[in-house]
Order: sequence, then structure tokens, then C-alpha cells
Amino acid sequence: MPKPFTLHILETPDQFNQFGVQLLTNFAQEAVAKHGRFTIALSGGGTPAGIYQLWSERPYRDQMPWQHTHLFWGDERLVPPDDPGSNYKQVADLLLPLVPIPPENVHRAKGEWGMATAVTDYTTQLQPFAQDGQPPVLDVVLLGMGNDGHTASLFPGSPVQQPDWVIGVTAQYNGRPAQRISLTPTVINQARHVIFLVTGSNKTATLQKVLYGPHQPDQLPAQRIQPAHGTFTWLLDTAVAQNLTGHR
Repeated sequence: MPKPFTLHILETPDQFNQFGVQLLTNFAQEAVAKHGRFTIALSGGGTPAGIYQLWSERPYRDQMPWQHTHLFWGDERLVPPDDPGSNYKQVADLLLPLVPIPPENVHRAKGEWGMATAVTDYTTQLQPFAQDGQPPVLDVVLLGMGNDGHTASLFPGSPVQQPDWVIGVTAQYNGRPAQRISLTPTVINQARHVIFLVTGSNKTATLQKVLYGPHQPDQLPAQRIQPAHGTFTWLLDTAVAQNLTGHR
């Protein structure tokens, strides 16, 4: 049975970014009040860039419990942290220098290392946030979706069942080889809040299939994301939300 979800369709980029930042800030304040810290896995790509930049600005910056915030990433390319393709670098450029988050609370995947070593290291970084050998329960996992239905670095045709928390990925994407590491649905689906950020008319047809089409998680990895206990939210712009036939 598919997990119920909530759609929010925002008309302008400013509204999209403001809604996203406020939602994340609310979840952060709630998490710290309940259990003393806020853990989030961030997404790469162009869509969240405006959210990260706005998060570094007042009033949002001052509303965040940065001292109790822990940052992870949903996936990372196997490149150095100063490479333009690094998901960490995007956040390091737009957010980290401008907010008072302790450096030890930034848990980046070591993309400059070999795949096997990077996977082991990232799994080790997650372990203090898990209990009794169970997958860690992050407060928020932020995700994007490609026009092929991939999310994080879970690509069409990859194994649907992944018991490991972190996997190495070798794939072809848009004609380019992809060497990455990624969180798996084993971790993502345990989050208290899962949020997809999806924009652009080139993703409309895929979004229709993911949300309202047959269950094909082998070919539409975004369908593998079915939170076990948490909330499930999609933030969309009007371009990608056009003609969604299942939306009321």
C-alpha cells in the first residue's frame, strides 16, 4: 500500500524557497525540543540551492538551532570536496560559512576516497545515530528526483532491496559515468520526515508515473521511498505540477 503523501505546489521560486526553509526550520525546532538534536540528510542538485542560500540569511538563520544540528548528505559523487560536482561543496559555498554550526556536526561523505573506503567511513559516521544495530532515524531526509525517476543515487535498474545503509554506485546517467555513494531506502524510509523537492516541466511525465502510476520501483526508484513511520511531503513548482491527473 503506497504511503500517503502531501503535495505543496508553489508558484514562484521565492515562494518555493521560503516554504522549504520554513518547513525545515520548523522540523529542526521540533526535533531539538523533543530529543535535543536535529539530523538532516541534504540533497544535491540545482533545486535546493536557493533553499540553502536563503537558510543562511536572516530571519531564518537566527531561527535555527545550529549548535544542535547535524548535517549528512543523501548521496555524494566520488570527487574531492572542492570539486564543482561535489554535493558537499554546494552546501559549503552557500551555507556553512554563514551559520554557526559546529564543524564536528558536519558529516560529509569522503568523495575523494575509494568507493569501498568511502562507503565504510560514511556508514561509521551514521552509527552513533542508530540504536541496537537498527538503521539510524534521521529527522529529515531531503531528496530530489531526476527525469528518469532516480533519487539520491538510486538509479533505474539497480537492486530494489538494499539492506546496507550506504552503497557504492557505478552507473551511466545522461550519458556520463556515475561513481557515487548513496544512502539506501533502508535509512531513508526510517526518517521522521521525507521531503522531495521537484521542479521543471521536463519531469512532469515522470512525476505523474511516480505518484499515480503503477508500482514499478525497479524502473522508478523514487517509488522505493515509502516512509515507514514518518511524514511524506512533495514540494513542487507549477511547471512540474502541470497536468498531474491524480492531484485534487
